[in-house]
Amino acid sequence: MTFGFASSAASSLSAAAGSPSRLARMLEPAEWAAAGIPLLRSPRDVVSSLHTRHRPTPATAVVAVLDHEERLTASASFARRSVPADGWDFRNALLAHLRRVIPHDLRRRTPVRTAVLLYCRDGDERWTEEDGAWMWGLRDACTLHGLRCGAYITLTGGGWQVLGEGRGGRRPNFESPPDGFGAAPEVVPLRAASGAAEILRRTAAR
Repeated sequence: MTFGFASSAASSLSAAAGSPSRLARMLEPAEWAAAGIPLLRSPRDVVSSLHTRHRPTPATAVVAVLDHEERLTASASFARRSVPADGWDFRNALLAHLRRVIPHDLRRRTPVRTAVLLYCRDGDERWTEEDGAWMWGLRDACTLHGLRCGAYITLTGGGWQVLGEGRGGRRPNFESPPDGFGAAPEVVPLRAASGAAEILRRTAAR
């Protein structure tokens, strides 16, 4: 597996902000590929569903939780703050949104649900330091919420790409209308903590 590298003003770590600790809070492509991230059976279905549900624009992150059958359980989208790319900040943002939409699974010995992250950004499919920070943040947020860490997907004007796997496509992209192929994904109701069903209804309406 080979990866390209790209730099951008939004994702570069400046010399002033780039301390060793900040640089450590990101994952290189080889580290991500070696982490044993489970493969999505149908990545285009997942991407199309999230694109239809959230209609992301550049600098928007969509975190979603899938059950063992790859059905969408919960999802949330939010805009990336204009700060240097840092896995710690991204982890905190992802964890905060996961806590709003789904109860944690920390009591389970083995995670049964998987969190995936779709990040809509400018540029092409090549890995950036910003992607590395999101990867670090997703992995850490999953650990703290009792979830299995799943795929990291970028959505650009040229299409979508599952980083670390080499799978992607031209549609959907952030300029395309919602794809009927991914419309009306099934949302699985939860039986866990009180109020979860209402949270999911609000999330599904987003």
